[in-house]
Amino acid sequence: MATAYEEHAKVFKAFCDEKRLRILELLRCGEKCACVLLEQLDLGQSGLSYHMKILVESGVVESRQEGKWTHYKISKTGSAHAAVLLKELTTPNTVIEATNCCISEKPL
Repeated sequence: MATAYEEHAKVFKAFCDEKRLRILELLRCGEKCACVLLEQLDLGQSGLSYHMKILVESGVVESRQEGKWTHYKISKTGSAHAAVLLKELTTPNTVIEATNCCISEKPL
């Protein structure tokens, strides 16, 4: 069973490669067949499969099979989850800690 941190890392891994960012840019216009993505990217079949696997596992992209080709689109649910996750992880806690480790006990 994957930990929450492992699941979160999958989401961020989807965004940490320039080729995957380019794929997401192409998918912003709507669903695309893998054959169309191959035409527009400097990738071979295996390279595209590798990047799409990461994007699909992150939940940010959905896939569906039609004949021998796979079609991809941005997942509304997955992209919303990624946005919420980023906000949660980068918003400072408003809870005041009982101990303040940054204040020296002895005056300088």
